[in-house]
Amino acid sequence: MVDQGFDAGPSSVSDPTRQGWASNAARSASSTSSVGPQSTIGKSLIIKGEISGSGSVLIEGNVEGSIDLPGDRVTVGRNGRVSANISAQDIVVLGELLGNCNAGDHLDIRSQGSLSGDVVVSRISVEDGAYLTGSIDIRRESAFEAGEHEPIEPSHVN
Repeated sequence: MVDQGFDAGPSSVSDPTRQGWASNAARSASSTSSVGPQSTIGKSLIIKGEISGSGSVLIEGNVEGSIDLPGDRVTVGRNGRVSANISAQDIVVLGELLGNCNAGDHLDIRSQGSLSGDVVVSRISVEDGAYLTGSIDIRRESAFEAGEHEPIEPSHVN
């Protein structure tokens, strides 16, 4: 008998149940980033109502209503059309967003993105070519730590 140089035992990748596990593990590892797991609202979907909970979301479809994911990231994809107020840790706009934004940390409007609405953030970046209309309130501390409805008193220098 000639040794073929491989073991066809239970650890073999030829086992279909092991292939499924391996591909799921690879998919899981590739989808995990610094913001955690991400759900996707596809191009053909239209959602009217409230999105809330935990977990980041990528929106490529149409959303009308409100989005409340205070510890996570909301990304309006290139095909995304959102008419909603958004409250999230990080907000990235690549498509169209009509609504107010309360970002606990960072708002990023990319070159093809457009945002029409008032913004409360700690950090903001707007690329060349992006569209932004509305007021911008940059807070020294996280917008969530300051409280959504607490006015910040201006400091007076004498």
